Amino acid sequence: MATTASGTLAVATRRMLALPTLRACLPEFQRLCHLGSPSARHAGAVAGWGLKPSSRKAREHASRHRLPYVAIEDGFLRSWGLGVEGYPPHSLVVDALGIYYDATRPSTLENLILAGDALSEAELARARRGIQRLRDLRLSKYNHAPDRRLFEDDRPRVLVVDQTAGDASIAGGLAEADDFERMLDIAQAEHPESEILVKVHPDVIAGKKQGHLLEAGNRPGCRLIGEPLNPWSLLDAVHCVHVVSSQMGFEALMAGKHVVCHGVPFYAGWGLTDDRRHCSRRGTQRSLEQLFAAAYLRYARYANPYTSQATDFEEALELIGDQARQQHRLSGRWVTYGLSSWKRGFVGDFLGDRADVRHLRHDRPPEDASRDERILCWASRLDAAAEERCRARGHTLWRMEDGFLRSIGLGVDLARPLSLVLDPLGIHYDANRQSELERLLNETTFSPALLQRAARLRERLVALRLSKYNVPGARRLQRPEGRRLLLVPGQVESDASIAHGTFDIRTNSALLAAVRQANPDAHILYKPHPDVVTGARLGALSRDDERLYDLEVGDVDIVDLLDMVDEVHTMSSLAGFEALLRGRRVVTYGMPFYAGWGLTEDRHTCARRRRALDLDALVAATLILYPLYVDPGSRRLCNAETVVALLEQRRAEHPRPAWRTHLYRWYRNIFIGRH
Repeated sequence: MATTASGTLAVATRRMLALPTLRACLPEFQRLCHLGSPSARHAGAVAGWGLKPSSRKAREHASRHRLPYVAIEDGFLRSWGLGVEGYPPHSLVVDALGIYYDATRPSTLENLILAGDALSEAELARARRGIQRLRDLRLSKYNHAPDRRLFEDDRPRVLVVDQTAGDASIAGGLAEADDFERMLDIAQAEHPESEILVKVHPDVIAGKKQGHLLEAGNRPGCRLIGEPLNPWSLLDAVHCVHVVSSQMGFEALMAGKHVVCHGVPFYAGWGLTDDRRHCSRRGTQRSLEQLFAAAYLRYARYANPYTSQATDFEEALELIGDQARQQHRLSGRWVTYGLSSWKRGFVGDFLGDRADVRHLRHDRPPEDASRDERILCWASRLDAAAEERCRARGHTLWRMEDGFLRSIGLGVDLARPLSLVLDPLGIHYDANRQSELERLLNETTFSPALLQRAARLRERLVALRLSKYNVPGARRLQRPEGRRLLLVPGQVESDASIAHGTFDIRTNSALLAAVRQANPDAHILYKPHPDVVTGARLGALSRDDERLYDLEVGDVDIVDLLDMVDEVHTMSSLAGFEALLRGRRVVTYGMPFYAGWGLTEDRHTCARRRRALDLDALVAATLILYPLYVDPGSRRLCNAETVVALLEQRRAEHPRPAWRTHLYRWYRNIFIGRH
């Protein structure tokens, strides 16, 4: 196919056309249309789903009209969940020559592997990092299944992988149904000392699909494995893997296992596998890195299904890895209490698809909660008595708060959050006890890959001028000349972060007085909190306090101010963290989560904070590991980089508060009041 935009592509089914990643993965086509639409008459090529039956009409149409047929399939790193459960693909393969699982003819992937000698050392190094990262994250094509240790003993075991009947890769791999029984016979004959684990699809066990080896559990020395399992759990338990054409064979190569191929999958015939069937076009020796680079880096294409933007293997890998980590962490039973109906509407999204959630309307922990239910409340609504009741009953109590990249607009204006934090230890703004964020900062081994990711995220946030709420300023400000310029961000004085994150200075007035006393010659800018400006929260200054600062800048964008000033002085405002991202000097008068790690000048100390960290370690824990992120369109868990892209898109679409927001502010201020 041409590498530049080349007209219209007619797509076989509307379901394919609706994939949120399809257009981003097909940049060589200017337009996509359904094969049955009038626009298809002008198409220069036709696309279908591989060689599946659903693509037959598309292939016939292409042949009849002498048009190129483009085979599209899921990539090798597809998604966290299954396509049948509505999870869109994060990667696709696009092949105008054949398709990777069809060894009866050449494919683009086969040609890429044959051209493996042309790979640069940089590409091979990238492949090595990719293989290691897949192993570290324990990711596969699908990643929803449990990951657990299967056996406690070290008995030798061999894995035999079944496939569902009629899978196109069986015939495409030059095999047939009888090869599965033969494969099992050979595995038993060649490994008489080993237990044979026979992995069959869970749908075969449930009777929804047919397989080939369902009766294998009746054989002596064989154990049938039918439950959903992370492939790496199985690979950990065996020393050898027998496959016909399953992708698990390639994952077994990455895991360092001996792989026997009874068909011809894409990774067979290159000197890495023990091949019992051969393909005359192959035979060139290739390394694992060369195969990986061809398949995962050159052949597969990647896009973010939540932003519909093209991406790369590494970003797709980290996104799915974050989803898997959080889904595993949050799976199980939850009960919430004390949440408003508005919060109940979105909290379940942040708990993920493997969580079972029930919401209680009252303001105290449930007395009838089961021992396996985790209790969740908004952190600022929790009191000591409620915590003690949970502890007495043996319940795990989790606290919830807004995340650090929250939304376009304010929470008091009912702007739906894109980020929350859930904390089983404390909460990040409470300096009186350990929080999960503090534990991460104290104990995490920050890998080079994680720190590089944090650096990219930090640089992107600064370049895009994003902050927590992303409320635009009403005016621009010229930097005052001649004196050192300080920013003092005001806070909501009734906020829990003041009650639990400050000591001797707890009001905006006292903070300004302390800053002025310590910096008598500085030019001080004071920015009241946006919630105070809108009239929703407490914290406004008196007229007598105006002498403590030089200029109020409540109507100036916080990012403009952070770019301008030399220093930020704060009790515990998130503006201090955002100032660190931009290389500003930060002085803290309380103990916010970012203080005590050697990055800020602190008026107080915290003995629990035991490490000196660099900025990217702070960013990695605060923005990547600690929060939860949700795409508001699909209502599925995503990650920090995705939310940054969504915030960029939303800000471009809605640069100013909508009229509904102004109307709600009027109603709130008249009938609800400040708190």
